[in-house]
Amino acid sequence: QVQLVESGGGSVQAGGSLRLSCAVSGSSNSSYCMGWFRQAPGKEREGVAHIDGTGYTDYPHSVKGRFTISKDHAKNTLLLQMNSLKPEDTAMYYCAASPSGDRSCDRDDYDYWGQGTQVTVSS
Repeated sequence: QVQLVESGGGSVQAGGSLRLSCAVSGSSNSSYCMGWFRQAPGKEREGVAHIDGTGYTDYPHSVKGRFTISKDHAKNTLLLQMNSLKPEDTAMYYCAASPSGDRSCDRDDYDYWGQGTQVTVSS
């Protein structure tokens, strides 16, 4: 079992920044796929960043160049630095983890999910 607890959400004006953290505990290891997802009211969940066991990262076009995913190995924490935030970034943000299973991390069927942290961007 893996436990994930997000923090760092909040309200910010357009153009501002937030850094989300996800505390990871349990039986995960460095080879796991780790990702950040978001879901806005009335919309489907979408992935906004993922990182694999090699440190390879990927982002959708909507956030590329503005969001950065990283791992703090010393603190066993997954981070998401979000800059140049836009009102359309408003959503509940979730941290997720899954064994890679020799599959691409660019997927949404992760095994473990946090409870989410709200990000609200005002214009």
